[in-house]
Amino acid sequence: MENERDKIKSLISDISHQTKTPISNLILYSELLENGELSGVDRSNAEAIHAQAEKLRFLIDSLVKLSRLENGILALEPQETPLMSLLEDIVRQFEEKAEKKGLKLELNKTDAKAVIDAKWTHEALANIVDNAIKYTDNGSIKISVTPYEMFVRVDIKDTGIGISEEEHPKIFKRFYRGTEVKQKEGVGIGLHLAREIISGEGGYIKLSSTPGEGSTFSVFLPR
Repeated sequence: MENERDKIKSLISDISHQTKTPISNLILYSELLENGELSGVDRSNAEAIHAQAEKLRFLIDSLVKLSRLENGILALEPQETPLMSLLEDIVRQFEEKAEKKGLKLELNKTDAKAVIDAKWTHEALANIVDNAIKYTDNGSIKISVTPYEMFVRVDIKDTGIGISEEEHPKIFKRFYRGTEVKQKEGVGIGLHLAREIISGEGGYIKLSSTPGEGSTFSVFLPR
């Protein structure tokens, strides 16, 4: 088992290393094309190349992270962590993206703490916030925190397209994309990775959603 784990670790490292440079080059050259004097069709093609290269980078990064978690190569290291600064970092990360769509990204103040691996929890919550912005065309995304005796609940509530009840059990599956979002950007791995991270910390995620009215992802983190 140790030998197999070493082989997987080496393979993941090779994939990450060998793809990083060509993907970065694709993004760089597409940006150079976009900054040049292009006609309408050529500019559209350059922007499409840039978007697909970014999508490929996100997919490779997510698969590498997921593989490391699932194979025990990268272990979570939970410790008591104040949530406010972590959530503020996430808001800073996505506020420009929200503003471009005319959305409000709101965070209620909290002094709650949870026993988490801050880096990986940031990754999980950021994936959920990113999804909320992606599938919300008007309104807001609100982040709030409610402490309980054994858990701290982080709610990420949007006013987006919502998710039908029959799709609730499916959305956390790897590469699953709902019927209503197939035309939008995405690879269907962000929520799966988020669940793997939160589960690995001893927490869980609940979904409440109504089509056409929005969704609330409730992330329960251990105290």
